[in-house]
Amino acid sequence: MDHQKFAQTWVNVWNSHHLEDILSHYADDIEIITPMIAMATGGRESSLKGKEAVREYWRKALDKFPDLHFDLIHSTAGVDSIALFYKSIMDKHAVEVMFFNEDGKISRMYAHYD
Repeated sequence: MDHQKFAQTWVNVWNSHHLEDILSHYADDIEIITPMIAMATGGRESSLKGKEAVREYWRKALDKFPDLHFDLIHSTAGVDSIALFYKSIMDKHAVEVMFFNEDGKISRMYAHYD
């Protein structure tokens, strides 16, 4: 997989705000771990599992941040994984590490913010 091409496509899809296009990159059993979940749930959770749970969370996030825009800074490749460094919402910098399954879909994602 060309990590640079994937990274730019991923950012472009997020910037489109088309939720189903965003979700098309993810496996049905996706697990996301991010401190943003704790912010949204009042500290009760930091991870979500399954595309339906993630869909609902991201739908709320897109509604809350209608001007959401990501700017890709850099991407790197690992073993069945990619790390993206980008400028996120609220002027935060983010690093997301995405792990891919055998179908080329993201099955786990860890997000880090400054």
